[in-house]
Amino acid sequence: MKTLGVYTKDFSLYHDIIKVLKKRKVAYVSLSILDNIPRRIGVILTSQKELKEIPLNKTVAADAYDSIDYAIDLAVQKLTGKELYSNIFIGIDPGERPGIAIVGDDILLQKMQVEGPENVAPEIKRFLKVYPSKDTCIRIGHGSMITRNRIINSLIPLEIPIEIVDETRTTPSQQKRRCVRDGEAAAAIALLSGGRVQTTLPIETSRGAIKNVQKRSRQLSEGRFTISENIALQVLKGEISLLEAVEKEKPRH
Repeated sequence: MKTLGVYTKDFSLYHDIIKVLKKRKVAYVSLSILDNIPRRIGVILTSQKELKEIPLNKTVAADAYDSIDYAIDLAVQKLTGKELYSNIFIGIDPGERPGIAIVGDDILLQKMQVEGPENVAPEIKRFLKVYPSKDTCIRIGHGSMITRNRIINSLIPLEIPIEIVDETRTTPSQQKRRCVRDGEAAAAIALLSGGRVQTTLPIETSRGAIKNVQKRSRQLSEGRFTISENIALQVLKGEISLLEAVEKEKPRH
């Protein structure tokens, strides 16, 4: 498979592109000139202003979309040369910071970790646009029940089949960093079949779950304060994010 190239004289845009490519561990080659572009370069990420300068058919203007991530998704998709997949499986490892993986026609296209359960649906909406498929299925691990059900309920409006799978044997080595483990677990989940979700699922909260959210709020506020039980309950139900909850209850001086 060929490699992404990055060419732009816009320093700020270049920095943003490289930052995301490194975070996502996507291979790339920085191009300072456009003479003799290496043959291994399949797609070039650039700016809208510089598109016409590039003597290559496959280009993506990274500043033409809502996010650099979306532009990179399009560039990676162009590298594969596929316009339509037969099957796309989206794996989700539920948790406080869920892992997501996309497998298209038995090829791992992408794996990532998002900041919270509320970020899963927007990412998957983006993937559905970037990776068109004849058949798509979302598969989510059975653990972290409250978070799992929140994620499932947020995905039901997409009208994509959702399966809950047994993730018992999908957890990678503890020696790897958490973000890597969650991405790999999600990739394993994507390849497992499970029970089909038929309807929205209940969000049953417990005293322990509320206390756990309060503990996370203390960590996020660096020990300065703890959010109330009522606000923690809103976080558990997905009504607000933990970050929003902390900001809402931050002491005002």
